Amino acid sequence: MTPFITQMQDNTASKLPRTSKRRAYKHNVLAQPFLKWAGGKRQLLPAIKEYLPQKFGQYYEPFIGAGAVLFSLQPKKSIINDTNSELINCYQVIKDNPEELLELCQEHRANNSKEYFYLLREQDRRDDFKDRSPLERAARIIYLNKTCFNGLFRVNSSGQFNVPYGNYANPTIADPAVIYAISTYLNRGNVRILNGDFAKAVSTARKGAFIYFDPPYHPISDTSSFTGYSVNGFGEAEQIRLKDLCDKLTERGCQVLVSNSSADLIREIYSDPKYEIVEVKATRAINAVASRRGRINELLIHNRYDRKQVQE
Repeated sequence: MTPFITQMQDNTASKLPRTSKRRAYKHNVLAQPFLKWAGGKRQLLPAIKEYLPQKFGQYYEPFIGAGAVLFSLQPKKSIINDTNSELINCYQVIKDNPEELLELCQEHRANNSKEYFYLLREQDRRDDFKDRSPLERAARIIYLNKTCFNGLFRVNSSGQFNVPYGNYANPTIADPAVIYAISTYLNRGNVRILNGDFAKAVSTARKGAFIYFDPPYHPISDTSSFTGYSVNGFGEAEQIRLKDLCDKLTERGCQVLVSNSSADLIREIYSDPKYEIVEVKATRAINAVASRRGRINELLIHNRYDRKQVQE
């Protein structure tokens, strides 16, 4: 273990719970996304914070992605979920085993090359991939994400990572300060980590809960859809199923906020008195076509709860 990682481990270990009794977790700005992610919400955080509920109980995020909103809010009790099993495995390994994860990420960084990248990328094309440990799989995904072209997470129809090598001069794979801060929050923040369908993830939501939905966005044109996030697509039927779920959660007294594209379908299905649709500008840096990166219109949709007063 390198001296820097050892020092980070010692500094963090002194803050971790020494007994089974959970101590209060203080907000840590170092807890932030550890992956590059298509549709990540860092750029939209100021707008999202304007539309938070005034108060809420348990927090749910059924499409967690890179976790920008979760880490910005750091709620005291939350349930996070995603259908992407490799992504969810990363969260679980960071929570349970940050030290060894950092060691293996550092090993990948020391060996980084085009040949090494493709050696690791092809692992999920082999029958023995299922025998890889959670630690190996997590370090592999983090390494591939930080060294692949344009920081994409994309898989083919067989669920195999298929983004080419990015050829970056000196990529940062895993920042120890960030990984330890996330691990501390996940352990102290009473965070349940799930891997499944978005509807099942919110099945326990009750009155006063706050659910933030950030699903795969509906394409605004026939050529703009990003379908490689997971093996199972998220088409029109799924968008409608999500809206129906929002209706049911609203009936339960839950507070719901949805991010999506400004596609006509999304505007149409949420054109309902129960919801307010707000158009915001977002900066998108991940797109295979450079001319399509930049500021675009997106929607924030909420079920007319009392909003938090944002301090200027």
